[in-house]
Amino acid sequence: MKYFAKIVDNLVTNIVVADKIPAIDTNLYVETFRDGTKFNFAAIGGSYDATRDAFIHKKPFPSWILNETTCLWESPIVYPEDGSDLKPYKWNESIANWELLS
Repeated sequence: MKYFAKIVDNLVTNIVVADKIPAIDTNLYVETFRDGTKFNFAAIGGSYDATRDAFIHKKPFPSWILNETTCLWESPIVYPEDGSDLKPYKWNESIANWELLS
């Protein structure tokens, strides 16, 4: 089975699992891969960039920036590396920075 993203106005509106898309369906479907063959696995609500042949997920926060190489959204501030995976942080858009969860 294969995964196909249904594209309407460059937005992913559905993911279909099938061997192939019926020829009578006039919508645009683009195959998406879980193994990294193309940029990112498609996500409903995300977009498809035909020029890059890439799926781009919805922007998580207004301040985040698209990495043009990976087609992934990145925070403007690097995730804290404090030497411990036990300290979880979350993005706080109101201060545009990572915040330690208590």
